[in-house]
Amino acid sequence: VMACMTPAVDGVRISIDDPEAKAFRAGVIEWLMANHPHDCPVCDEGGECHLQDMTVMTGHIYRRFRFKKRTHRNQYLGPFLNHEMNRCIQCYRCVRFYRDYAGGRDFNVFGSRRNVYFGRHEDGVLENEFSGNLAEVCPTGVFTDKTLKHHYTRKWDLQTAPSVCVHCGLGCNTIPGERGNELRRIRNRYNGEVNGYFLCDRGRYGYECVNSERRIRRSLFRARRGEEMQPVSRGDILRHLARLLSDRSKVIGIGSPRTSLEANVALRALVGPDRFYLGVPERELRLLTAVVAILKEGSARSPSLRDVELSDAVFVLGEDVTNTAPRLALALRQSVRQAPMKIAHALRIPVWQDAAVRIAMQHERGPMFLAATDGTRLDDVATERFLAAPDDLARLGFAVAHEVSADAPPVPDLPPELEKLARRIAQALTNAARPLVISGIGCGSERVVQAAANVAWALCGQGRSAGLGFALPECNSLGLALIGGKSLESAFETVEQGLADTVIIVENDLYRRADAASVSAFLNAVRHVAIIDHIRHATASKADVILPAGTFAEMSGTLVSSEGRAQRLFRVMTPEGEIRESWRWVRDLLVATGREEGRAWQTLDDMVDACAQAVPVFERIREAAPSADFRAASHQKIPREPARYSGRTGMHAHLSVHEPKAPDDPDSPLAFSMEGYPGEPPSPLIPFFWAPGWNSVQSVNKFQCEVGGALHGGDPGVRLLDPAGNPAGRYFSDVPHAFERRKDAWLVVPFFHIFGTEELSLLAPAVAELAPRLYLAMNPDDAAALDVGSGEEVDLVLGEAAHRLPVILRPLLPVGLAGLPVGLPGLTGIDLPVWGRVSKVRSV
Repeated sequence: VMACMTPAVDGVRISIDDPEAKAFRAGVIEWLMANHPHDCPVCDEGGECHLQDMTVMTGHIYRRFRFKKRTHRNQYLGPFLNHEMNRCIQCYRCVRFYRDYAGGRDFNVFGSRRNVYFGRHEDGVLENEFSGNLAEVCPTGVFTDKTLKHHYTRKWDLQTAPSVCVHCGLGCNTIPGERGNELRRIRNRYNGEVNGYFLCDRGRYGYECVNSERRIRRSLFRARRGEEMQPVSRGDILRHLARLLSDRSKVIGIGSPRTSLEANVALRALVGPDRFYLGVPERELRLLTAVVAILKEGSARSPSLRDVELSDAVFVLGEDVTNTAPRLALALRQSVRQAPMKIAHALRIPVWQDAAVRIAMQHERGPMFLAATDGTRLDDVATERFLAAPDDLARLGFAVAHEVSADAPPVPDLPPELEKLARRIAQALTNAARPLVISGIGCGSERVVQAAANVAWALCGQGRSAGLGFALPECNSLGLALIGGKSLESAFETVEQGLADTVIIVENDLYRRADAASVSAFLNAVRHVAIIDHIRHATASKADVILPAGTFAEMSGTLVSSEGRAQRLFRVMTPEGEIRESWRWVRDLLVATGREEGRAWQTLDDMVDACAQAVPVFERIREAAPSADFRAASHQKIPREPARYSGRTGMHAHLSVHEPKAPDDPDSPLAFSMEGYPGEPPSPLIPFFWAPGWNSVQSVNKFQCEVGGALHGGDPGVRLLDPAGNPAGRYFSDVPHAFERRKDAWLVVPFFHIFGTEELSLLAPAVAELAPRLYLAMNPDDAAALDVGSGEEVDLVLGEAAHRLPVILRPLLPVGLAGLPVGLPGLTGIDLPVWGRVSKVRSV
């Protein structure tokens, strides 16, 4: 009987050291190696290969197989993955993950007699948003990271650090790898409460923004408008800015949801709370403020991604989560297995025995109801879907809440079919043990957010432990909202009224936030524009002063995820030249102007304390990770480099044959060295997963309480928000009217794309390759009314702005709506949804 099929019962004696067991293990490895190429020295997987680990462990060192090895043709699978099928040992992990877990359908196993092939039916880009995980799931080198191949280095020569993904609001944990001050790759960092074992492809491959040609690496100064920017010394630029900041009453600061808490709080201290603006438009600020109030004052708890996976009934209202919060979509795919899991329990099949569980469950799925403006990638696992305009989505949500609890406000003039759908959704949620409501700010409707809150609160009022989660667009959207401040339009008004002549903008391209005319008018009206950022963008082109900030790979700081979990990320590479964290630039400005608080902010711990003092809700962010003075049992720092790290002298041989001094890091207990504490560090400080004999990703099991469970000492991060308890009978009551078409006008709603919507990842060549081109989505009936076919161009007029776009036909898009992709160059700064006019382009 196979060991994995042997039940553990009282009295069973198990020996893994018995000579027969050892011989059997060695034989299995030899069988696997019979057709496996002996190409470890040139294999990209070398040094972290599971098969390599097992071969060494079993002592298989001699090849007895003397026949021709089986060979295969490799496939082109897109810009993310290399395919080397000859290394396959037919473990089926790739298919089990890609099809069974991630829901992909364009990848499979093909077999004929002794020939088994894992790939697509033909060459082409893998369509699933989580395909990059194949590089970690595969125990050999069949699937490897193609972006790493462009600047390859051995895995043991990568310097790593614990970090957090900056490409959406979920806060997935990552391990960036650096070599020679170049970021080489991103790996998943296990967090049992957040991302678990997997990352989305945007989070895994968007890292090359750090190496972008658009990076700002020098302090730049423009003496007069219209002149070229010129490099300037750090001292000179600080003295110049100190003069501008001498009169604080004329200075405003604009923060950003894509930078750390520390940077935003430091800027707020520099200009004063009443002159600090959040850097997001009014509509987005209202939505974020509503989300914060709901999570703080309501009765429903915001779920972790692990909680999402364990939910047994789900209602997704108004959000395309696959494109706005991809890892959340993967968790939702697992949730539909929870309700039918009772079939496996009745048959006494252990939950961990996945293949048997799936056979027992067949095609049974738990309830998941989707309500959105267009079809989504989760439709294949949905029980029912409802596609409509945002106001009608909100009406459905309010109706579901009323069906759950009569205390929730009713919805007037509800069509009978919609009333029946609301009743079915309410019944499924009420019957569930762990119901979940998911929404977000993607469709731009505050009433949708309020309707989702009503549903969750109604369930809590009925004694159900309901979860309420919101998808937020950027890595610190929730953290920025918790700080509090005014909208971008308020900043425009302040300058228009002559109340400010200097603006400091931290890590924010205003042209992505508001219409170009308003931003240009604002930037032209102020006398001095100072930018602290790490990439060149349209706003930076209008600046008088540019200060080079560090990317996520060059900074340490705190981010707050959409769950409300504060997490610490640490820099993996030392900033070159004048590059430094944004909060340090602001600190230098405080010092230059003679402000005492700036002198007190010497380390990240000082800034964390400042954040906790400035905003009461941040009191617990100190617990997100140990302080910089933490030392392990051996009183040593934790090394960022593995014990096998090599070439430190060789890397600098063109400069000196002496090994340079390791850079100092006053902000963390991590060392830029291979020397340090050799044991297991606290979970927020784990820079890489490695254990003796386990160089592959399997080593993560040595850091867990159990496989799939929490890390030793608990998973990283600390929750800042817990529900206060919504008083009985308190509900939102502003139910919108039903959507009505306008003659000769369309409601233009936002469309999101996992590749293209997010600003930083779009700078990565591999991600940009998969980003869509500009388009306007229309229902075929609407297009026919305009006499427009697929691919033909139309003129879209939104207010005073006009756009010429090709049409794509979306049969599921409701009549009267048009879809516009968000974030693509040429379509930024548009406040959606908004009414627009569409007309066919007439040839001359």
